[in-house]
Amino acid sequence: MTSIERTLDGTGVLRLDFLTDRMARVRLDPEGRFADTGLNRYGFILPPDTGDPPLNASETGAAGQAATGAMTVQWGTENGPLRVLGAAGDLLLRLGGYDLSADGCRARFEALADEDWVGFGDQTRDRLYHRGQVADCHVRNVKSYIPVPFFMSTAGYGILVNTTHRVVFDMAHTDPEHFEWRDGRRALDFYVFVAPDFRGLLEQYTLLTGRPRLVPEWSLGLWYICRTQANDYEAVNDAVNFRREGIPCDVIGLEPGWMEKNYDGSVTKEWSKTRFPIPSYAQRGPHNFFNALQRLGYRMELWLCCDYDLSYEAERRIGQPTPVDESRRNAGFFQHDAEQDAHFSAPMYADRITRREEPWFEHLKKFVDQGAAFFKQDGAYQVLDHPDRRWGNGMDDAEMHNLYPLLYARQMVEGFENHTGRRGLSFTPCGWAGFQAWAGTWTGDTGGGTKTLGAMLNTALVGHSWATNDMEVTQKEALHFGYLLPWAQINSWNYFRMPWAQGPDLLEAHRFYSRLRARLVPYLYAWGWQASQNGFPVIAPLTLEFPRDPACREILLQFLLGRDLMVCAFCNEAYFPAGRWLDFWSGRVVEGPHRHPIAWPPPCGGGLFLREGAIVPLGPVMQYRGERPLDGIELLVFPGPTRSEFILYEDDGISLAHRQGAFALTAIQAERDGSRIRIDIGARQGTFEGMCPQHTWTLRVASDTEPKTVHVGRKRRPANRWSFDPVRREITLPEITAPAEVLIERA
Repeated sequence: MTSIERTLDGTGVLRLDFLTDRMARVRLDPEGRFADTGLNRYGFILPPDTGDPPLNASETGAAGQAATGAMTVQWGTENGPLRVLGAAGDLLLRLGGYDLSADGCRARFEALADEDWVGFGDQTRDRLYHRGQVADCHVRNVKSYIPVPFFMSTAGYGILVNTTHRVVFDMAHTDPEHFEWRDGRRALDFYVFVAPDFRGLLEQYTLLTGRPRLVPEWSLGLWYICRTQANDYEAVNDAVNFRREGIPCDVIGLEPGWMEKNYDGSVTKEWSKTRFPIPSYAQRGPHNFFNALQRLGYRMELWLCCDYDLSYEAERRIGQPTPVDESRRNAGFFQHDAEQDAHFSAPMYADRITRREEPWFEHLKKFVDQGAAFFKQDGAYQVLDHPDRRWGNGMDDAEMHNLYPLLYARQMVEGFENHTGRRGLSFTPCGWAGFQAWAGTWTGDTGGGTKTLGAMLNTALVGHSWATNDMEVTQKEALHFGYLLPWAQINSWNYFRMPWAQGPDLLEAHRFYSRLRARLVPYLYAWGWQASQNGFPVIAPLTLEFPRDPACREILLQFLLGRDLMVCAFCNEAYFPAGRWLDFWSGRVVEGPHRHPIAWPPPCGGGLFLREGAIVPLGPVMQYRGERPLDGIELLVFPGPTRSEFILYEDDGISLAHRQGAFALTAIQAERDGSRIRIDIGARQGTFEGMCPQHTWTLRVASDTEPKTVHVGRKRRPANRWSFDPVRREITLPEITAPAEVLIERA
């Protein structure tokens, strides 16, 4: 990291830290104190280990500039105290002024005439672009579960405001020629990124705040959460019925009713003695209900609420134990409109549960030892303001409130991994900047409809991958949507949402989509690995992939699932960006860029399309992950005129060994060149424990015309060893072993 510090006339002290050639931290402080935030202190922001970027600096009098090649930062100019230029010298960002007061900071910037902005996370669900809008970032129940003070401009820059206080962005709403933010923290502190497109900006942002973690493979299967009134018999009966009905399912979860004391947020919680009796002589089985779930192939999830002071453990982890100061009280910044939840009293006052020397995860170990694979970390007290609390690390609630969900997610993941040696999983509706590196989420108490999709697309625009909702089970359209998300969850909660209780038509739709999802796991897992490498989310709004297509800007009912599948939800007409798109259901090809009506056969509930160049692996139907080896893979290929590549990622799906290189990669390429289609399946590289010795591949290749000849390697395949479907216009080639070169010559 290369730093520059200068005193500016009338504005205080400027500090610039260049972290990469495309990333800089900007701080302005009247006194030059430059205090860090909780995001820095606890490692939710970590400078990338990429070495110091080359920097050319020059000054003339009180003005100066520093350039990396990709960006130039100027200060003390006639046009304002700070400007950021792109590689070609084009103006990207100009700070017009800032004010500091006891209430916080206000920073004001010029809005370029043709620019617009995406980002801010889940603080609105009815738009993706924000020019002319106000984005209010503060974690609140239902209204704004995951607000994130990060945004990206169509001009080619992104900004992360380095704060955990409430921050309000006015994006040319009050003044059409300027945007500004008000930060509850009394400092101007932000990171600026430059890149030619949103993909590049997200890569820089997640390089700083963390890439999505690779989740356990079983988490990509269906989850079913029992009614809160359920007992051990009902939970096991639900589990058995999924198997009897042939509906693949990997997780059985329990709502608050599993505890002796409902909504117990203490560290002395126990199983309900009447609903889930656990014999004192057999706390871990082998004949308890959770042992039965394990034998059926399920992972168990337990609901939690938490108001524990996690800051004590956060301080211990950085080697800085801090005594509590209960005498200081704080009314908080912007706390006058604190949200309330009917299940909990608000505001929350004295801390009655924290054991200062004991991490929160300590009391959960006994449930993990009994079989809990993860915990549903309900919004609960996370979404409530605590206006009088002074936390154990010395922070008041104005600073701690938005930081709390990050500490909660991280301590849950790390606690589980340290205790078990297996991959941890955090499942919560709440977050702030950097949450994508630690948390998987559901959209809270917002149902299973279109608003939840708006929330997920906006969190995707801040780098989030592992998202789902409470699937609505009474409509095929909602099933189509719910099953084709990065995670798929049915939450029975207070109702009877079992698939077999919805009538025969919907039951068949559940069977259809759950089996499709089970087959899509290799595809989803591979794109989850890609997200962990480059930060591009598994679920993406069209505008993230097609930022220069204005028609994609406000599409809220379509999204990409991985690179190659476009899901259309709750709509019978869809927009198709430039290129060719293959209807997954019918094989019909649609040309873009245009809007087209779409249709689907029973038992489907929406449109699903392969993008030109798509390579989509489908595994065998498994009732749960690990039921059988991944020995046979069907490969859907929609070759395009330029070579496309897909990398199949495999590991043991459970352990942490992949972090030490225990995984395997198979590169697959496809291309259509005139009358010739070529598909290359490379040799698998790498090993891991339990790896299937060999895959047998079946290719299903989209083709306008029937092949004349088919070669696998140098050998010509006889006509009885491939087939052509003239209705779907699809070639099928079974029994291929890798490495293999497939060459199809067409008429």
